[in-house]
Amino acid sequence: MKNIFLITKREYLTQVKKKSFVILTLLAPVLMVAFGALIAFMFKANESSNTFNVVDKSGLFLGNLKSDKAVKYVFVPRENERALTSTLKDMTGIEGLLIIPELKDNNFEDLEKNSKLLLNKKIGFDTKSKVAADLSKVIKKEKIKTLGISETELANLDKGFQLNTQNVVDNNKGDSDLDFGVKSGLSMVLMYAVFMFIIIYGVRVMRSVLEEKNNRVVEIIISSVKPFELMMGKILGVTLVAVTQFSIWITMSVIGALFLNTGFSAMQKQMPGGEQSAEMLQKFDIKQTAMEVSHILLDMNFPLIIFVFIVFFLLGYIFYSSMYAAIGSAVDNETETQQFTLFAIIPLMLGMYGSFTIMNNPEGPLGFWLSIIPFTSPVAMIARIPFGVPAWQIALSMILLVISTLLMIFLAAKIYRVGILMYGNKASAKELWKWIRS
Repeated sequence: MKNIFLITKREYLTQVKKKSFVILTLLAPVLMVAFGALIAFMFKANESSNTFNVVDKSGLFLGNLKSDKAVKYVFVPRENERALTSTLKDMTGIEGLLIIPELKDNNFEDLEKNSKLLLNKKIGFDTKSKVAADLSKVIKKEKIKTLGISETELANLDKGFQLNTQNVVDNNKGDSDLDFGVKSGLSMVLMYAVFMFIIIYGVRVMRSVLEEKNNRVVEIIISSVKPFELMMGKILGVTLVAVTQFSIWITMSVIGALFLNTGFSAMQKQMPGGEQSAEMLQKFDIKQTAMEVSHILLDMNFPLIIFVFIVFFLLGYIFYSSMYAAIGSAVDNETETQQFTLFAIIPLMLGMYGSFTIMNNPEGPLGFWLSIIPFTSPVAMIARIPFGVPAWQIALSMILLVISTLLMIFLAAKIYRVGILMYGNKASAKELWKWIRS
């Protein structure tokens, strides 16, 4: 244990003292925010306003077809159709000519078939869909008039049925759509956190092992400690590095949220209307929704969720990090790692993408088996836990994962013991099996 502690300490301090670690840890949240802002700016920069001349022979759309920032409609006399059509190619500031034929005998199908939009440039799919939707709205209103149905009556016909559900097993609590949405959101956040943690820091373990192997430093270290102690020290050291990094990011996020909240409150008072604007924002539905979300979160069994998250998080990380450490010891360069890392990535991806079905059916057979099988349970069980999981399933999954983690450490240690001192010998599946059996 003493050697494992010393190696863990050395690995942790070596990683934390690197300039790249300090810079990445401090700048990563800022870079993420900047990246999100850049993506939003790119979408905004690509937005454009299109202007279309409209020849309305039916007389239905004049005054009913409304312009907005994205699409502007300019109605022109029908007598100008021929002239506008012939000069459309050379027009600037006008992207097209919308020609709507006459409506005969309330035949809206013929109106739709014979309507056409002439263009002098390429427009986006969203613009085309918006023009079609705007026309559809006007036609829908006209159809309602011809049927003698008022808009109020139509709204009542289209009104959906609100079904109130109640789970008699779960303390007779209501199960609203918002409740399900909050649980799904929490499930996805926890699932992605575990998935990304295992992938990012598992690869870091592999690279650390590979770096020492290529530098021949490991030959000196192995003379003083056992290969198993070296492997476990590296895994635990990187784990502490990850915990440190996440703790800093969480602290920065909390401080940033408090700062933005204070700044937003001050900004409300300086807005036009001052206190009145702030009052309007306070009455907005977002506040009520936020309160309902907080109540739903507080009603959850958070001690159980936190316990399951920590246990499966750590066991899953050790399980896959052992695999990554074995891969790093068995190869000589990062290019060769690609053929083996698939064995670690594919089960995790199956667990993650398979867990999306849990949102629709948390107690279904796929959700059950994904949360029981050790290769996928670190992701799938965490995805299921916000919806509630029977205690016996949690216990069974945990026992299987503990046994599988110990077995994986044992197998990885056997590969590590031989592979860490092997040079120039390209490892294969057959070779790895020989090392395990030796």
